[in-house]
Amino acid sequence: MATNSIDNSSNVFAGSTATQPAVVIIDSSHPYYLHSSDSPGMVLVNSLFDGNEYGGWRRAIVIALSTKNKLGFIDRTYSELDSSSTDFKQWNHYNDMVISWLLNSLSKDIAESLQKELSDLVQGTSDVAGYYTKVKKIWDELDTLNTCIHCTCECNCGGKSRTLKSLQDGRLIQFLMGLNDAYSAVRSNILMITPLPSVNQAYSLLIQDEKQRKIHVAQHPVEIAFLVQNQQPIFQKYANA
Repeated sequence: MATNSIDNSSNVFAGSTATQPAVVIIDSSHPYYLHSSDSPGMVLVNSLFDGNEYGGWRRAIVIALSTKNKLGFIDRTYSELDSSSTDFKQWNHYNDMVISWLLNSLSKDIAESLQKELSDLVQGTSDVAGYYTKVKKIWDELDTLNTCIHCTCECNCGGKSRTLKSLQDGRLIQFLMGLNDAYSAVRSNILMITPLPSVNQAYSLLIQDEKQRKIHVAQHPVEIAFLVQNQQPIFQKYANA
């Protein structure tokens, strides 16, 4: 039975059989080919993307990846292999290289502006689902700039899992603190859970609480109207002051 392996540094595909060894050189047209000058720290374009002129930056990135025959890693031509595949580690190596190139082509100011936007974001007039969608959109954008999120190296000490849990807990607290005061009770209950739940689990609890509120309002319209009516003189008093 033939066995194959790829030497990433020399772009050599080495194969052997029971009777005769074979060596095949990967030429520049192969998606797994890397030039000796290619490295994770390389920048593909002259101008880093800072949030402006996305069209021009995207075109430059596409051209750069096309010349290196790596465009398939972002348009899903070379889709992710199953982790059980014998070629998974090889595919993952080149995919991580492309991710590094893309991250190096983004301005660090983008991450800073996203962090500020996230810290200023509160629920306001949005329902829980709308607020969560806005927060998650920024988280997803930040994840594309975070190399730790894309790291697939194996870690036996548990440091990577603890780092990710810390990130998730921080995001949970950030999400909960942006909720309106009406959710203060359910927020406190969530923060008392040990260990802290995931953001998705907390989101489900908040959605349930929100539905119960709507049901209560629908079932007690007279009570709600009475409370609002009794508050109107107080509001009018301060309005006329």
